[in-house]
Amino acid sequence: MILARYRHRLPADYDLGRIRSRIAARGPAWDLAPGLVFKAFTLEDRRQGARENAYSSLYLWQDAGAAADFLAGPGFAAVLEAFGRPRIDLWLPFDVRIGAAGHARSLAITDHTLPPEADLGAGRREEAARGRTLCGEPDVLAVLHGLDPAGWRLTRFVLRAGEPAAGAGEIVHLAAPGLAALRATSPTL
Repeated sequence: MILARYRHRLPADYDLGRIRSRIAARGPAWDLAPGLVFKAFTLEDRRQGARENAYSSLYLWQDAGAAADFLAGPGFAAVLEAFGRPRIDLWLPFDVRIGAAGHARSLAITDHTLPPEADLGAGRREEAARGRTLCGEPDVLAVLHGLDPAGWRLTRFVLRAGEPAAGAGEIVHLAAPGLAALRATSPTL
C-alpha cells in the first residue's frame, strides 16, 4: 500500500460551493477506481474555524503501481488543468487500521518529525497500539500512520464519522472501492 495526499490552498474569498459542486460531479467516478482502497475529498473552510481555505485529496492505494497509473492518467490530468501541479506527499503505511464506522465526515491529521535517535520499531509498535485504541471508538472509520522516510516525518490520519472538530477537514465525499476488502483483512482490534 501507499498513502498520498495533495492540497490546494484557496483564496480567503473563494466560493467553496464551486469545489463542492466539483466533488459532487467527479466523486462518484472514484467509487470503482481500480487499485484504490479509498480517496477522501476534503475541504478546509475558514468560516468553520480552519486556518485557511483548502481543497485536498487523501488516497490509500493498494500498491504503488495503481498510484502511478492514476498520476499518468486522465484523472490527474484534470487536477493539473484545474489547479496546476501540486506537491504530492507520499508515505509508507506504517500501520493501517479499519474501525467500525460505515462512513467518514472528518479527517484529522497530526504529524511530527522523528529525531535521529528514534527507534523506528518501537515507534511503529506505539502507533499500532494507538491505532487499535482509536479504532475502538465507534465513530472511527480508519486510522493510518504513514512514514515519510525522505523527511523522517510520521503522520497520523484519523477518519471519523462525526462532524469535523476544530482543525479537522470536512470529508465531502469518500470513494472507497477497496475498503471492504481491506476491512476483511485488517488487523483485529
